[in-house]
Amino acid sequence: MENILVAGANGTTGKKIVDILNKSQNYNPIAMVRKEDQQAYFKDQNIQTVLGDLEADVTSVFSNPIDRVIFAAGSAGKNVIGVDQEGAKKLIDASKKANIKKFVMLSSMGADKPEEATQLQDYLKAKHNADEYLKNSGLSYSIVRPGTLTNDSKLEMIELQQKLNKHGEISRADVAQTLVQSLEDKTAANATFEIIKGETSIQKALDKIS
Repeated sequence: MENILVAGANGTTGKKIVDILNKSQNYNPIAMVRKEDQQAYFKDQNIQTVLGDLEADVTSVFSNPIDRVIFAAGSAGKNVIGVDQEGAKKLIDASKKANIKKFVMLSSMGADKPEEATQLQDYLKAKHNADEYLKNSGLSYSIVRPGTLTNDSKLEMIELQQKLNKHGEISRADVAQTLVQSLEDKTAANATFEIIKGETSIQKALDKIS
């Protein structure tokens, strides 16, 4: 069982990621949360937690062995520079020191050209800078850029391209599944791609860019 650190574990998508990992035969989730009172949700399910604040020093979250990282944290617009950009960079740096095998980043459609966005430009700039930092870090990575997130049920069917050139929606459940399946070494290795709901199974879609 490999230990997977999930940054942003207490978020809506983060909880879905942790749940998938917890049911996996290959992975052991470690939920990274910012506050002590956020630990109870996970401890009730016998899921290991670690305290870590992306606005502070995060090196301590690697005190126990971590094999891979999923970054699904976000400031919900409250501190896009401190969390979505600089927090991501801190975790990338700490991951590199810890010699993790792969870093999977939850990004956003539009992060490739934030200057063209009519909304959320500051957020997309922060995501763009974090993505570029990861690409240049030397770590093995996958960067997943979903369309508009919904709370719909999982379909496990997506449309995936490096650049889709169209907008669309996708459920958080399917995004979570895509992030988890991107953890494998050879899956979407050092690839950046966009996803929306579609008609191809997640695994088949990922295999095409692997």
